Amino acid sequence: MKPYGNQLNLKKKVLYKIKKNSEKISLINVKLIHQIFDTINISLLVLIFTLFFLSFNSQRKWSNTYKNLYKTRAINNNLIDYIAKIEEFYISELESINTYTKTKPKDLIYLDKLSEKKESLFKKNLSSFIEGFIDSKYQRGY
Repeated sequence: MKPYGNQLNLKKKVLYKIKKNSEKISLINVKLIHQIFDTINISLLVLIFTLFFLSFNSQRKWSNTYKNLYKTRAINNNLIDYIAKIEEFYISELESINTYTKTKPKDLIYLDKLSEKKESLFKKNLSSFIEGFIDSKYQRGY
């Protein structure tokens, strides 16, 4: 068989077609790999932001809980102070019971009952009315 034309040219055409096919395959593979990595990166970003907001929310809840615990501790400290003051008062009262002596009927002094002066209601109101005029409590006009 006699070769038709330049054989080198034929080899180059075949090699060029093979290269072109391999470049198409490699471009498709590269695009696919890039899409996979883009999907992974986007999913990681979504996961990071989701966890960030969840941790931010739990931090806010913990801050509120800590604030409530701090207020409760302050109230308890005040209660402890009040209890200590009450105990001190009762102890002083118990100690003062021993210092007082018990009275007996012979220790008491009896006074005669004084008779009360009964004043009529009309006279009492009249006197307060006259005192009002004297003190200028009742005035005319504005």
